[in-house]
Amino acid sequence: MNGWATDPTETIAWLCKFRAHIVFSSRTIALWLITFATIDRWFLSNINVRRRHLSTLKNAQRSAIFITIFSFILYAQMFYCYEANLMNTPLKCYGKTKVCRHLTDLSLTFITVLCPLFVMIIFGLLTISNIRQSHRRIQILKTENIDHSVNKSSGLSNDNPQQKLKRKTDRSLLRMLFVQVIILTILTLPLSIQKLYSTISSENISPVEDAIDMFVYNMAILLYCISNGMPFYIYTLCGGTIFRKALSDFIQTMKRKIICKLNCYFFHINK
Repeated sequence: MNGWATDPTETIAWLCKFRAHIVFSSRTIALWLITFATIDRWFLSNINVRRRHLSTLKNAQRSAIFITIFSFILYAQMFYCYEANLMNTPLKCYGKTKVCRHLTDLSLTFITVLCPLFVMIIFGLLTISNIRQSHRRIQILKTENIDHSVNKSSGLSNDNPQQKLKRKTDRSLLRMLFVQVIILTILTLPLSIQKLYSTISSENISPVEDAIDMFVYNMAILLYCISNGMPFYIYTLCGGTIFRKALSDFIQTMKRKIICKLNCYFFHINK
C-alpha cells in the first residue's frame, strides 16, 4: 500500500499496528518454514534410520504451527510500539520510540533473517554431506553385488528405473532448495545489515547520512519484497519436472472444473 497516494495505514493507528504485526510475523513464518524444509531434507537424506523416520508430515505440521504461534507472539510488541502519523521516520507508520525501533530491528535482524539463514546454510551443507555418504555406500554395495554373483546383480538391476527416478526426484528437490537458500540469502541479508547498522549508529547522524540511510533502507525493503515473490519462479525453473508436472496437473484440473461448471450453468439456462 506504500505506493498509493493515500495509505490508510499511515493515518489510522489500529490499521498501522495490525499491518505491522502481520507483515513482520509473515516474514518470520516464511523464512522459518523454508528453514524447516531444509532440516527435513537433512533428515530424509540421513544414513541413520531413526533420523530418516523424523521426516514425517506430522512433524512438518507441528513445526509450522509452532513457528506461526511463535512469530505472532514475538511481534505482539507491534500493537504497542508502532504508531501512525509519525514524522522524521522512514515511514509514517513506524516505531514510536527508540527502544521500540531497536527491539524491532534486532528481532528482524537476528530472529527473522540471520538465524534462519544460518540454519539453512548449515543443514544445506550437512545434506550435501549425507548425499555424498549415500552415494559412496551405493557404489560399495554395487561393487559387492557384482563381485558376489552375476544373478544377484541382474536381479538388482530390475529396480534401477525406480531408483533412478527416486534419485532424480531427490536431486531436483535439493537443487530447488539450495537455489532458494542462496537467493534468499542474497535478497534478505541487506535488510538485516541495514537494520543492524541503523541500530548501532542511530545517534548523532547528519541529514546527509540520514538521507543515505533512508535510501539504503528503501532499497533493502525492495530486495526483501522481491524475495517473497521468488519461490514460484525457483520451483518452476529449478524444480525439474516435478513442480512443472504438479502445476500442469493443477491447471488442467481447474480447467476441467471451470468447463464443468459452465456446462452445468448453460444446461440449466437452456432447460
